[in-house]
Amino acid sequence: MAAASKAFELERGPAARVAAFASMLRDNGFAIGLAEGRDALAVLASETGLRPASLKPALRALFCATRADWLRFDALFDAFWLGVGVRRVRPLREGRERVPARTKPLKAFAAETPASGTEAGSQSETAGERDSDAAAHDEASSARALAGKDVRHIADRDEAAKVHALAERLARRMRARLVRRERARRRGRRLDVRRTIHRSVGHGGTPIDLVWRRRKHRPLRLVLLLDASGSMEAYTAFFVRFIHAVVGAFREAEAFLFHTHLVHVSSALREKDVGRAVDRLALMAQGVGGGTRIGDSLADFNRWHSERVVNSRTALVIVSDGYDTGEPQRLGLEMRRLARRCRRIVWLNPLIGWRDYQPTARGMQAALPYVDLFAPAHNLESLAALEPYLARI
Repeated sequence: MAAASKAFELERGPAARVAAFASMLRDNGFAIGLAEGRDALAVLASETGLRPASLKPALRALFCATRADWLRFDALFDAFWLGVGVRRVRPLREGRERVPARTKPLKAFAAETPASGTEAGSQSETAGERDSDAAAHDEASSARALAGKDVRHIADRDEAAKVHALAERLARRMRARLVRRERARRRGRRLDVRRTIHRSVGHGGTPIDLVWRRRKHRPLRLVLLLDASGSMEAYTAFFVRFIHAVVGAFREAEAFLFHTHLVHVSSALREKDVGRAVDRLALMAQGVGGGTRIGDSLADFNRWHSERVVNSRTALVIVSDGYDTGEPQRLGLEMRRLARRCRRIVWLNPLIGWRDYQPTARGMQAALPYVDLFAPAHNLESLAALEPYLARI
């Protein structure tokens, strides 16, 4: 008990100890601001700070904002103030290099520098945890690199499979965010606890900015038209995987392929097995990889499908490079008809990601006046950027 009491002596810089402990807690995910630091210093300067039995619960009540914080606090407190659970280093013989400061027990090292908590906390990690963290970091880095890579430059089969898997995961995440039955609003009927707590971090945990939730009026409907012509061959497989996941995840979604003619492929893409879906798609879309007649395909869509699949809450997404072998006037006329019927028209063009690209093709020039969003679609990052736009519709 005497040794424990000695750890709480304040003659050697209480402010440095509080700063170091707060830094350690922040590094472990605690939301701590300046106000909590000042209050903790006042606690240490009081009689409570001289009694270990009362100091721990006092600081726990001050620093813990969530159940997860509460469960982890005792171990972090004991490690910082008492050195419990921290591996000690055997003293080296004379004449050898001195032990680095980061290997000292927390009880002695905490009083020397405010940054001690961070380094001491890292020492309590096991080798297995470090290996797991390193593997997760490498995997995340690899995923980020693939997400920014142009799909047409991916020749390795394993990398292509990873990109396809990431595209499917992205589609499912978009679905989870876009079809929520409630949205965050300044006013509403139900308090959004998670977002309110997140915003309160900047105010030291005080919930000043309240976030409310309100029901959506109607769900967003997605209609996707994918150009499967020869000029889009390098991107077709990638977009087929993405659209397969979109149609499988969204109830309010329809998909079409077009080249020289239009094909409705939603039923094929609702197959849960990707291989079977692609096989059915190949049977339904005969002629894939040929020329492109965008205007004629949109005319078929307006005549046979738009009344059934398009409404005032529809976002029409066209994925094409804009190279049309038909008359540009026909394309402009059909785009104008679509614009009158749907909520938004999004044109995703993989060529925008190319250096020095300009939409000079006649078909693209005819369609642009009726496009609400003209964006790139050459990699996963460009597809992910589509989500915030759709969420605002």
